[in-house]
Amino acid sequence: MARLKETYKSEIAPALMKKFEYKSVMQIPKLDKVVVNVGAGDAKENAKVIDTIIDEITLITGQKAVPTYARKSVSNFKLRQGMKIGAKVTLRGDIMYEFVDKLFNFALPRVRDFKGINPDGFDGRGNYSLGLKEQLIFPEIEYDKIDKIRGMDIAFVTTAKTDDEARELLAQLGAPFAK
Repeated sequence: MARLKETYKSEIAPALMKKFEYKSVMQIPKLDKVVVNVGAGDAKENAKVIDTIIDEITLITGQKAVPTYARKSVSNFKLRQGMKIGAKVTLRGDIMYEFVDKLFNFALPRVRDFKGINPDGFDGRGNYSLGLKEQLIFPEIEYDKIDKIRGMDIAFVTTAKTDDEARELLAQLGAPFAK
C-alpha cells in the first residue's frame, strides 16, 4: 500500500524538480512527518477518556498513540501540571504515506458538503495544518462504538522552504485544496 511513496519517487519528485528548477535532487521538498493530535478537555474528570482516544487514533493511523500532558497548571481550567489532556501520534515512512493516501482519498470526501481543504493553513515555512471536526470520517471508526464525537488536528511537516513549494507538493500527493 506504499503506492503513494512510489508515485512520489517516479512522478511527483521529477515534476517538482522541473517546476521549481532545482539544481540538485536534494532540494526537492518531501513530506517529513505527519502529526495527528487530539485534545480532550473532559479528560480531567474521567481518565478513561484518554484510553478511548488512544485506541481510536491507533485504529485510524495504524500506529500506537501516546498521551500528552499539561505543561502548566491553569486554575481557571482546573488543570494541574502533568495531567493527561490528550493524545498524539507522529507518523513517518510507509505508515505516513499510507495515512496521507487514506486521508485525502477516502476520509475527506466523506465530509458532508466537502468543498476542499483550506489553502490558507500554511505557516510560512512550508508546513500545513488542518483540523477535522469529527473522527467518523475515517472508515475504521464505527458510529455505534464511539462515546463522543471528537475533532483532531493534523500537521504535515515538509522539507519545503516556502509555502508555494509545500502547496504544490501536497497538491501532487492528492490534497483536495478548495479553489
